[in-house]
Amino acid sequence: MTTPDPSPIRVRMAPSPTGPLHIGTARTSLYNYLFARHVGGAFVLRVEDTDAARGTSEWEQDIIDNLHWLGLSWDEGPQVAGGEDIGPHAPYHQSQRMDRYGAEADRLLASGRAYHCFCTPLELDAVRREQERTHQPPRYNGRCLALTDADRAAFAAEGRRPALRFAVPPEKIRFDDLIRGEVEFDNALLGDFVIVRGDGMPLYHFVVVVDDEAMGITHVVRGEDHLSNTPKHIALIRALGYREPIFGHIPLILNPDRTKMSKRKSQTAMTAYREQGYLPEAMVNFLAFLGWSPGTEEEIFTLAELAARFEITDVHKAGAVFDKDRLDYLNGVYIRTLTDADLAARLRPFLPNALGDELLLRLVPLLKERLVRLADATELAAFLTETDAQVAALYESDLLLAKGRSGPETEAALTAAQAAFRAAPAWEAEALEAVARAAAEAHGWKAGDFFRPIRVAVTGRMVSPPLFGSMELLGREQSRARLEAALERLRA
Repeated sequence: MTTPDPSPIRVRMAPSPTGPLHIGTARTSLYNYLFARHVGGAFVLRVEDTDAARGTSEWEQDIIDNLHWLGLSWDEGPQVAGGEDIGPHAPYHQSQRMDRYGAEADRLLASGRAYHCFCTPLELDAVRREQERTHQPPRYNGRCLALTDADRAAFAAEGRRPALRFAVPPEKIRFDDLIRGEVEFDNALLGDFVIVRGDGMPLYHFVVVVDDEAMGITHVVRGEDHLSNTPKHIALIRALGYREPIFGHIPLILNPDRTKMSKRKSQTAMTAYREQGYLPEAMVNFLAFLGWSPGTEEEIFTLAELAARFEITDVHKAGAVFDKDRLDYLNGVYIRTLTDADLAARLRPFLPNALGDELLLRLVPLLKERLVRLADATELAAFLTETDAQVAALYESDLLLAKGRSGPETEAALTAAQAAFRAAPAWEAEALEAVARAAAEAHGWKAGDFFRPIRVAVTGRMVSPPLFGSMELLGREQSRARLEAALERLRA
């Protein structure tokens, strides 16, 4: 069962707009959303946009748009990129909260829990290299901790701009992780770390703690890669006198070779999956099972059903392998649950305008069983809008050849097919298939071998929607013209 808490549960997602929405960030967002909805809590979106060099409004737009595409909504934060913040703790962009960070940094400095550090990058690098040489753990050596006022004045006179470094108490940090149970770190191994750079810009470890307190965040659910940051955050929380939230660290998403998922080995941007035609319903279902299961054999859930069943303490500890075949399977399942009208509407962005809405609606039943992704329809439906010359240009004569048959043999079979289609009582799939099967039998060929050159002639491809349904949509005149063009190619 979920750990009880006397106050309303408040969770947050705090993406940095330095790149597109990552699969891992999307999964973490989903888990926070499901947790909040399951317990009747609040889900907050906060944009960590203090990295001015790498962050852009376009990436923020990408993150927010893709979260909305997944069906996730939040109770507080920017609802659209660049739009007004909603909620009592605005602003929800870190770049607009500098005054608060400055005040809290001054408070740490005044209390002696932080101090000015005048070390230059070259000096710090020299310390690091010496530690490597002597096999010491890499951490700040505390050089500036005991500076006198005269020392500080001398450094300032040199033009050095001091960073603010947090004095880490050399203590053991223990906390109960929602997912991993009791965790312990020895902060004596950390070394004092910078919380505000020399240019005055506050850094992640500091601002995330300040914001979580200011926004009343009760539970911090994030990726396992943040686990090592938690002792730093708890030390800061205690130094500032804040209430400690409950932490939960969800497992990493892994490549098939069980390395950490990265764009070098896997597609990680959510937009790419949208462009390939994955349905948001399938993606949500897939992401939910990357580290969690309902404890039953059920595998298909709506977002609302997931929220009703989701228990944050049931999230697994072990990493979850990103299985694209599984995603493809789920996407196909969801595609086949759509009505023809709904599927037609979702396919429209993947098809040319030349394919009219009426024809598209007639095409959908032929495609539904064959689609893995919506983008597959682009190639499968192309024969309907291509010219006869474009289709004929797609194949060489050997592609037309029936399996194990010569050019003259295939030409004779296609000629028999043309004659059979001329005699068809109606230009409808059922009638066309009946006369084609009869012609194949009369010709002494297997139906599949007989149909192959017809398919290539009509669509230009070895793979297409059901052949005779395709011919019905293409129409009598155009289908027969393409068959005649194929015969001319074989004769040549």
